[in-house]
Amino acid sequence: MTIKFPLETLKKLIREVPDFPKPGILFYDITTLLKDAQGLRSTIDAFSSHYKGLGVDVVIGIEARGFIFAPALAYALGAGFVPVRKPKKLPSECARISYDLEYGSDTLEIHRDAVSPGSRVLVVDDLLATGGTACAVTKLVEQLGGTVVGVAFAVELTFLGGRGKLNGYDVFSLLQYDK
Repeated sequence: MTIKFPLETLKKLIREVPDFPKPGILFYDITTLLKDAQGLRSTIDAFSSHYKGLGVDVVIGIEARGFIFAPALAYALGAGFVPVRKPKKLPSECARISYDLEYGSDTLEIHRDAVSPGSRVLVVDDLLATGGTACAVTKLVEQLGGTVVGVAFAVELTFLGGRGKLNGYDVFSLLQYDK
């Protein structure tokens, strides 16, 4: 794995913001990692090292912060990039999925022609928390006939157990937080 910074150094680049977006939540802000050229390069290098050689055809970025990592990773892997968005943001015919969140529900959409049957797809987002969003995206990919070769995250909040919703997939997280 080509990491220009040790993982602990990358972890130090992530700002922890208490009580955001509401009291009692500790927010892991990746913008401080993104603005560091070596940190960003090391993150993309670590992702691409993990997935190189798996024949990834398409890298899906989940709105919104997955859009940051997915295009750079797609470029590094020689793959295409596809966005998964909130409803009514994509201009062509879409497949959609609604899923439950801790408090309520949400919906995501993808262009119906974005994943061809048999395509090897890597799903990327910034953060794995409870796993509901990533699980929904894997279902969308499979509904379109794609094969999910992996689900990648820059940060994983292990104490929320999101990995459990992604059983059967190669789940890769660069940095883990236990609390």
